[in-house]
Amino acid sequence: MGERFVVVPVDGGGGVVGEGEHSDAVVSDPAPDTGSGGKEAGEDSVFEQQDPNAVVPILEYNREPNKYGDGVPKENSPFINNTDNDKGNSYDGTNMALFEEEMDSNPMVSSLLNKLANYTNLTQGAQEHEEADDDEGPKKKAVKSPQMGTFMGVYLPCLQNILGVILFLRLTWIVGTAGILESLAIVGLCCSCTMLTAISMSAIATNGVVPAGGSYYMISRSLGPEFGGAVGLCFYLGTTFAGSMYILGTIEILLTYIVPKAAIFIAEKKEDEVDALLNNMRVYGTCCLALMAVVVFVGVKYVNKLALVFLACVILSILAIYAGVIKTIFEPPDFPVCMLGNRTLQNNNFDKCFKTEVIDNITVTTKLWQLFCDGPELNATCNDYFVNNNVTEVQGIPGLTSGVISENMWSEYGPLGMMVENKKVSSVGGGDPVQDIYLPYVVNDITTFFTLLVGIYFPSVTGIMAGSNRSGDLRDAQKSIPIGTILAIATTSIIYITCVVLFGGCIEGVLLRDKFGDSVKGNLVIGTLSWPSPWVIVIGSFFSCCGAGLQSLTGAPRLLQAIARDGIVPFLQVFGHGKANGEPTWALLLTAGICEIGILIASLDAVAPILSMFFLMCYLFVNLACAVQTLLRTPNWRPRFKYYHWALSFLGMSLCLALMFISSWYYAIVAMVIAGCIYKYIEYRGAEKEWGDGIRGLSLNAARYALIRLEEAPPHTKNWRPQVLVLLNLDSDQGVKHPRLLSFTTQLKAGKGLTIVGNVLEGTYLTKEAEAKRAEQNIKSAMSAERTKGFCHVVVSSNLRDGFSHLIQSAGLGGMKHNSVLMAWPGNWKQSNDPQSWRNFIETVRETTAAHQALLVAKNVDSFPTNQDRLGEGTIDVWWVVHDGGMLMLLPFLLRQHKVWRKCKMRIFTVAQMDDNSIQMKKDLQMFLYHLRLDAEVEVVEMHDNDISAFTYEKTLVMEQRSQMLKQMQLSRTEREREAQLIHDRNTASHATINDKADTGPERVHMTWTKDKLFTERNRNRECNATVAVRDLFNMKPEWESLNQSNVRRMHTAIKLNEVVVNKSQGAHLVLLNMPGPPKNRGGDENYMEFLEVLLEGLNRVLLVRGGGREVITIYS
Repeated sequence: MGERFVVVPVDGGGGVVGEGEHSDAVVSDPAPDTGSGGKEAGEDSVFEQQDPNAVVPILEYNREPNKYGDGVPKENSPFINNTDNDKGNSYDGTNMALFEEEMDSNPMVSSLLNKLANYTNLTQGAQEHEEADDDEGPKKKAVKSPQMGTFMGVYLPCLQNILGVILFLRLTWIVGTAGILESLAIVGLCCSCTMLTAISMSAIATNGVVPAGGSYYMISRSLGPEFGGAVGLCFYLGTTFAGSMYILGTIEILLTYIVPKAAIFIAEKKEDEVDALLNNMRVYGTCCLALMAVVVFVGVKYVNKLALVFLACVILSILAIYAGVIKTIFEPPDFPVCMLGNRTLQNNNFDKCFKTEVIDNITVTTKLWQLFCDGPELNATCNDYFVNNNVTEVQGIPGLTSGVISENMWSEYGPLGMMVENKKVSSVGGGDPVQDIYLPYVVNDITTFFTLLVGIYFPSVTGIMAGSNRSGDLRDAQKSIPIGTILAIATTSIIYITCVVLFGGCIEGVLLRDKFGDSVKGNLVIGTLSWPSPWVIVIGSFFSCCGAGLQSLTGAPRLLQAIARDGIVPFLQVFGHGKANGEPTWALLLTAGICEIGILIASLDAVAPILSMFFLMCYLFVNLACAVQTLLRTPNWRPRFKYYHWALSFLGMSLCLALMFISSWYYAIVAMVIAGCIYKYIEYRGAEKEWGDGIRGLSLNAARYALIRLEEAPPHTKNWRPQVLVLLNLDSDQGVKHPRLLSFTTQLKAGKGLTIVGNVLEGTYLTKEAEAKRAEQNIKSAMSAERTKGFCHVVVSSNLRDGFSHLIQSAGLGGMKHNSVLMAWPGNWKQSNDPQSWRNFIETVRETTAAHQALLVAKNVDSFPTNQDRLGEGTIDVWWVVHDGGMLMLLPFLLRQHKVWRKCKMRIFTVAQMDDNSIQMKKDLQMFLYHLRLDAEVEVVEMHDNDISAFTYEKTLVMEQRSQMLKQMQLSRTEREREAQLIHDRNTASHATINDKADTGPERVHMTWTKDKLFTERNRNRECNATVAVRDLFNMKPEWESLNQSNVRRMHTAIKLNEVVVNKSQGAHLVLLNMPGPPKNRGGDENYMEFLEVLLEGLNRVLLVRGGGREVITIYS
């Protein structure tokens, strides 16, 4: 049942195109756009009349992913909407005809199961690249289904990654310095951290399929692209610095224990030995890094094939240690340590641990004598401490039954240069500290303390992600990852704990604290314990470090490539490219460059805490991801691994954070700053990804909680700010008509509070769905361009009037609802053929008043400043005619917070009548502004009661005549078109134009009549004198007595107020004015528009303000 549908056009005769003609059966371009926003043909045809002769597609599918979704990029599903394998199939059965229209998005269960069975999830790792190298021409290897089990696929890789350089080179020194008890505390802390992290990781890894990318994939899909990118890059840096550490370990073993004579820099003096060693590490480390990078570049398959060899080296070395421990019970190895008093000596330059020896009955001095005296003679001047103390030999490996364990229980921390001493042995003082540094004593090369040792040790427990990184190669990843990882951590923890105890129980304390084995002729300290030979450990650890370094250089570039290909960090996209077979060449170069930084640091002890920080941060976020998902109880959180709990995850997270600051507080801060910077960069510049992550769920829960709390009570006046619903108009191409409205919103809001940008499309949602999506996308683009932070809401309604009403009523959610409406003044309302446009405007004014919402109407909004403009010295004039709750005072203050209006001064004008005391009004207003903490100039304008002018009557008459004619002229669209043709052809006097002499421009009204309607109207008006005669209407003869006196008074107010405002504020950058309310009698709506037009005439930028019926500003604190 793998069929799918194809388009089958039907001709006029009802014939069906044959199956062999399917290639030509796709419907071409759809008919011209009918408002469906470019949908495919046939989708809008349900309620439309169709051409009976047209070719009608029975069914047409568009396989474009997410075409009808929410417009957010989704992850590709391997099962649904993935029809690449179904291309040739067709569905022609009748059994499932009921579901045939859903088969493109919802496949048959049989088809789904078939895809599920064939689904593979191989990692984009070395295996694919190896196969790509071997491919020849079009011939491809068949993809093998993953076959690795828990042991080979998870347990051994984790074991190999966890055990490594620190165990062989530093663990004995840590035990000697910290003592057995504190060493166990260090091991316990670090192993507990990784075990808790492994539990959290197991839960995430078993919650669905985990593709390649390991921890990066898990964190990014659980906590979002910002956290995922930040922690992914931290994990990448940690893996890269781990490569540096392994290479430094390799070179340290090579130059210190295998071929010391290969050193290029040789110290002439003892005090220069440390610098010489570091320089040798830098030179050889750089060469080794270059060699390893070439190996990785040339063929990753060789690295993978050698992985088992490297693992065998690690296991053999550990077995050699345990064998050596057992042997010490019966026969301890002979590694004497030479002591002078209680001080340990480096025995590289002498063979015999004596001051003098008797040869042929003659007492002669030894090489040791010559190191402390100025000559070989018995009477030579010697160091005081050398003279006063005896030379003794102690066994470096006294054995498990010697009781040395009690001496190694406690710590022996000390500063740089402190000599390694046996406190149990008495000595006579007398040495010169200044001279002691030139003598062959074993000393501390760094200052030691507990937290430093934690940072140095922690890298030895990393590597727990090795199993999850190979999830694609596992037969059953959801079973193998938890079992293999937890068993590997348990095994290595037991190894570390037993090693700490056994090292402390077998090896003398002074030898344990001898980091480089100088007291045992430069032998590796852990090698002295091993059986059958120290070389087993030396060679094994050398190859182990080599292999770990190669694997770091192999894994890190792939991790960077995965991050780059996700597209969440734009500047990293170049590192997503590589060779033809997918090998990440550019990522390898960057990795080698960063790795070189670690090589130049040159000290293993300095590099280890750096990578500890990055790994700890990664583990911290793995625990956080598990805890967040568990607490949110998201429906998709259904891990197969059941032995997890959010408390364990939080404990693991806290432990990671504590270890970061315990190890190195300054490195911890640097790592967190790096992660924070990456997070903010991805947030502002990165590609938007929707991965269904936990942070989105957390935000949703927090928003829900806040909204519920917010709805309990309306905001106090002190907290009131305009939460704006912006009503936008779109043009015929769904573009934003007035983008400056959005600029003004940004300047008014400055990113604070709620902004909802709304638009209404006329029609039904079924036919306008695609158009609505496109409109929403265009509005969002305009909001982004104008830096308007808010939400977009496009409503499809049967008419604009209802749509705006729905927006005003229902926009917002709970307590986050708008309290103000911002819209543009309908500037072309007089020229509009459709009176519904200005009626919609007036009804919107009424709706906002009824909803107790403030209304802001911007006139000439296209002349408002952009966000890039900087207005110079000028004013924002407020004309405070009636009290509106303080909106007129608050808005200029908010505007002046924005850099566009910052230099503008605020002026407040109020109007005084004849019986008002204007001087007292000015004083009171100044005091009121003082209490409001607003800086503004105050001016009281007196308006005297003048007689109504002839001009006022003239304007009123023209307004009423126009209103009357609009009522009488309810012409259909076809009649108006016929009239226009008559005007053009005949141009007779009966098709006249009323030209308003008093006002030009917007006041010109075009009205045309047909001859029949003219005669009919004249006859009707001769019989009834209730209305103005048409003859007088065309001749413009005023009859003032018949005018509505209320209209005359309103027109008088509009004209006089306009004169005053224009006189005072014509040069202002912005004028804010009280907006009069619409008439209660709807019959005078068109007159209301005329009043407003007269009131605003001659002003450039005007903002009409109508209060919402509540106080929005207060004098109280």
